Amino acid sequence: MMVEKSHNAGFWNEFYEPFRSLGLKVADWFSPAADASTDETAYRISMELPGVAESDIELTVEDGVLTVKGQKMSERAESGDTWFFSERQYGAFQRSFRLPADADAEAIAADLKDGVLAITTPRRQKAEEKGRRIAVNKGG
Repeated sequence: MMVEKSHNAGFWNEFYEPFRSLGLKVADWFSPAADASTDETAYRISMELPGVAESDIELTVEDGVLTVKGQKMSERAESGDTWFFSERQYGAFQRSFRLPADADAEAIAADLKDGVLAITTPRRQKAEEKGRRIAVNKGG
């Protein structure tokens, strides 16, 4: 069986293509770029949030998952202006990170400087196991 191509197929491909790249850009914004690292004392996450106010960022920890939510507000006043293009993105975003078992979720600290959110989660120090003698009771 031979399927005939519609002459409208080219139109829809051309129509859809700009939305495909727009979708990728929107997905990039909804997942801001982040770096994660660790050393002997803490876990660190740095996240790029240019143009996001400190008051528009919310950090929560629940069931060992650190979640960063926020919103970048539009500052553009459009009265009487003629816009040729706008590549800046605005809107809500969210990223979640599972914390390692030795992360101290009660001591997480976050700082926002120059559009970079720096989150530090101290590592719990392993309690040194001290040997102890266990008494053997006479069964009875």
